[in-house]
Amino acid sequence: MFRTLLAVAMIAAVPALAAAEGDAAKGEKVFRKCKACHTVDEAKNKVGPHLDGIVGRKAGAVEDFKYSDAMKNSGLTWDEATLKEYLADPKGRIPGNKMIFAGLKKEEDLNDIVAYLKTATAK
Repeated sequence: MFRTLLAVAMIAAVPALAAAEGDAAKGEKVFRKCKACHTVDEAKNKVGPHLDGIVGRKAGAVEDFKYSDAMKNSGLTWDEATLKEYLADPKGRIPGNKMIFAGLKKEEDLNDIVAYLKTATAK
């Protein structure tokens, strides 16, 4: 009986784990909200810094981009968790940063855009 319950619980958890990983193709569509200010396919700054190679990079570290002091001094390194926290509430996560984007409210969108950023900017 216990094995059956355990097996059912494990099977039920698989879709949740897959959703947490995100879908890069869907994330590319979510990224359309970001394209006016950011690029991912080249190291070219726009209104915001380029996001090429963002995963694993320290916040406020892109050359030739004028960051707010809040971003430069945040002490963050961009990984899945910090990207999700920041993209959900940029002003709440790093008060005083310059990004005017209000944030992504859907967990699925956060998972998808992080999956996209990981694949689109992998160098």
